[in-house]
Amino acid sequence: MNQSKSSRFIDKISVPIISILCGFLLGALIMLFFGYNPIAAYNAMIMPVITNPYFIGEVLRQATVLTLTGLAFNIAYQSGFFNIGLSGQLVAGWLTSVAIGLAFPDIPRIIMVPLILVLGTLAGALYASIAGVLRAYLGTNEVVVTIMLNYIMLYTTNYLIREVLGTGNQTEKVGDNASLALGWLTTLTSGSRINIGIFIAIAMVLLYGFVMKNTTTGFELRSVGLNKDAAVYAGINAEKNIVLAIFISGALAGLAGVIHGIGTFGNLYTLNSLPSEGFNGIAVGLLGMGTPLGTFLASLLFGLLNIGASFMPTRAGVPDELASVITAAIIFFIGSSYIIRYGLDKLKNRKVKQAGGDK
Repeated sequence: MNQSKSSRFIDKISVPIISILCGFLLGALIMLFFGYNPIAAYNAMIMPVITNPYFIGEVLRQATVLTLTGLAFNIAYQSGFFNIGLSGQLVAGWLTSVAIGLAFPDIPRIIMVPLILVLGTLAGALYASIAGVLRAYLGTNEVVVTIMLNYIMLYTTNYLIREVLGTGNQTEKVGDNASLALGWLTTLTSGSRINIGIFIAIAMVLLYGFVMKNTTTGFELRSVGLNKDAAVYAGINAEKNIVLAIFISGALAGLAGVIHGIGTFGNLYTLNSLPSEGFNGIAVGLLGMGTPLGTFLASLLFGLLNIGASFMPTRAGVPDELASVITAAIIFFIGSSYIIRYGLDKLKNRKVKQAGGDK
């Protein structure tokens, strides 16, 4: 890596690192304000997780879904589409996976699992495509449409659970032939719910990076996102690529739902609110700066925060809501990243001027 590339790399990762540090610092200041010890709180949040195989497995389980929803947000965002509907698309995949698993309990696992993965992924993709088609051909606002689609899917799913698929407020568990559980992986992590999904997520990270960097499709998607008019002038079909981007975005979110359905829970229950993984995926994608590796690392951080929060009340006397404050603070600084970047640019320009003056 030459000096120029090294400098660009440092510039690229400095904003998310500073955002994370500022988030933890703000969390520490809030804890100090309310009389809590931030060092003890962060120690209680982190150490029990990274020293226990079960909780490491649970962090990786959460990171699996967050990686997929983060990638789902990234591909839409880089194509100029702000996908707020990740939660609804996740639920579409979750619903489809459980429904198929319950409807065909006798199909062999070698057929059943790939079938559910494909159909659940397709369910998320098709549901997301509604917003993509409306945006591409009718110019509707995708933020409004995807928010509405979230709630349509939420309440439709709850109705189907109560009246069609389940008894009461949940469905039955799918059979072992429709499960993503992997015995040796569960044993290795002392009984955690980590499953085959972690390998699927890693494969999607690699595939995403390859497609976006090394294929014509990836180039066209990024071109439409950067400047739609220029892309059209260059002969790129903007409408087709907008629909394609949201289709792939919904597919990744639907895949996350499948992993929830036949990997983490094994069933579906009535939801009081939209799954947080959809909205947290937006933060993960932004923190990862749109890169596949960065998104995966950001998902690990969010998984650590979510799992570690439960230890803060018992081991440090700190309400676990403060972990959400830290996460929110990180998201705030990500959203204000232009301020951080502006400050870094000013500092760099000052150093350049000083270097020039010294000469």
